[in-house]
Amino acid sequence: MLSSSGFFSVHIMSGIKATKCKALLRVLIPWVLLTNVMVVLYCLRNPNQVKLSDSQEDTCPLGVAKLQNKSLIKQTHSEECSPKVNVMFMKTHKTASSTILNILFRFGEKHKLRFAFPDGRNDFFYPSPFLCSQVKDYKPGECFNIVCNHMRFDHQEVSKLLPPDSVYVTILRDPVDLFESSFHYYHKAVPLTWRIRGENKLAEFLNNPWAFYSPEAFNSFYLKNLLFFDFGLDNNLKADDPRVMTEIKNLSRRFHLVLIAEYFEESLILLKDLLCWTMEDILYFKLNARKSSSVSHLDAEMRAKALQWNGADWKLYQYFNGTFWARVEAYGRERMKQEVEELRRRNAEMKDICIEGGGAVEAQKIQNRRFLPWQPVGESSILGYNIKKDVDPRFRTVCEKMLTPEIQYLSELGVSLWLTRLWGWLKDAIY
Repeated sequence: MLSSSGFFSVHIMSGIKATKCKALLRVLIPWVLLTNVMVVLYCLRNPNQVKLSDSQEDTCPLGVAKLQNKSLIKQTHSEECSPKVNVMFMKTHKTASSTILNILFRFGEKHKLRFAFPDGRNDFFYPSPFLCSQVKDYKPGECFNIVCNHMRFDHQEVSKLLPPDSVYVTILRDPVDLFESSFHYYHKAVPLTWRIRGENKLAEFLNNPWAFYSPEAFNSFYLKNLLFFDFGLDNNLKADDPRVMTEIKNLSRRFHLVLIAEYFEESLILLKDLLCWTMEDILYFKLNARKSSSVSHLDAEMRAKALQWNGADWKLYQYFNGTFWARVEAYGRERMKQEVEELRRRNAEMKDICIEGGGAVEAQKIQNRRFLPWQPVGESSILGYNIKKDVDPRFRTVCEKMLTPEIQYLSELGVSLWLTRLWGWLKDAIY
């Protein structure tokens, strides 16, 4: 028979265990709920779709697309070239691609070009491979001017939407920085990473990645060779697999220009030159930037491990970094320097005109939800902007459009985003 002190001790221990169980349940239940919600949304966003037959009627004819844009072609004052309006921008993850998207949205809206948009969400049913049937109201043979939302690339399908003279562009980023950013943004959406312990989850992952990664796991592609995956390739190929270089060279034949995020201004100058656009067309504010306190600074050892883990992406980046600088040399170093300085000057002018305080602020300080960017699960680490209250009326419209994040801009362009908004509501409700 227990003494009163013994009974009291058992009672305390039982209370401690009960408290721990309750605490564990408070953590576990949202994760289980989130997992089920993610699986349901995954099923909703991946309906059974039929790949349309590859017939001549499926392809956009060149003459039709040109006819749509006669008014814009007449507007150019250049005797050397006419502005190109048929553009495929392959939007890659975590590469400053949202800023490029805003440039394309503004140009297309200004000149009344036709976008190929998804339906119900902000991407083309990613991570499923792209199909024409994912385009809102698509009919075989219809022509579009701009394709730019997130997709898992399939050139054969994309080419059905655009005329043969279309310009294909994409952007890459150093694989180490991309992996760090992707891990921060997506690891809570990859169930296998939920069991990583410790404060530095990224280092724990890199020290033993196969303990937290499985090629077949839900959303695992976010954590290995994400660029390769975005381009529709096998992200689990080893860097020394000969198929890696074969695929890279195939991509070099598909894309007319590959931008480099680390040299963003030089990239925009090359883009302007290729498309025969004006400096005004490429002005920008940096969108979807992270606050510095959320960025993990990797030492040399961790960087080496991240490169090894993302070896296929590293080869991809090295190859196109080389082609990028060859383009810069052909453009002219001094000419490039002058153009970059002019772009910086014009951007600084627009900041003074548009942005309250002159720079980005944390999410909780953004006064108008129109300018509040999408946040990762369980965090508010993405910065945004406040528009000046006394902005010159002549510039208000352009300021608002330059500051508008992707989700809100898509809504303003008439895209239904019910699935995206449902996921956002559930994400915010759980956290």
